[in-house]
Amino acid sequence: MVRLDTLRAGDWDDVRRIFLEGIATGNATFETGAPSWQRWDADHLPAPRVAARDGDEERLVGWAVLSSFSSRPVYAGVAEVSVYVAERARGRGIGRSLLAELVARSEAEGLWTLQAGIFPENEVSIALHRALGFQVVGVRQRLGRMANGAWRDVVLLERRSDTVGATKAKGRIV
Repeated sequence: MVRLDTLRAGDWDDVRRIFLEGIATGNATFETGAPSWQRWDADHLPAPRVAARDGDEERLVGWAVLSSFSSRPVYAGVAEVSVYVAERARGRGIGRSLLAELVARSEAEGLWTLQAGIFPENEVSIALHRALGFQVVGVRQRLGRMANGAWRDVVLLERRSDTVGATKAKGRIV
């Protein structure tokens, strides 16, 4: 059984391992290697950070975190999603559990918009995000280059909270 809780600094070895497994797929990130804990920690919001732990082992099998969208105060409630699941644990619904928990915790933190940038080839991740209320808002064509020089498109998805920052006008959320 998988248990969700808060990701801790002591989880770094597993976070790094799972991130490297994602890199190895070629469809998870433009990154070519894992950063140091200090850089990774600085690049992500301190909360929420969600960990999926496998049964009695307590070994991390997935994680979900947010990065700041912008340093401008007007965008304080907007963040970018990262969800990674260990290769051995894929296909068990762990990604869905992580993302659902991240959404709930993000709203508790006052975030009103979550966004995700996903390679079009990563159809499983796009389907997961759409199942949890993210909408495709566009495709950023040839947004970045992989280490091998190949240009990659990125599908931009976003999810607007129905509760944080929402106001009702004539029966609809605006």
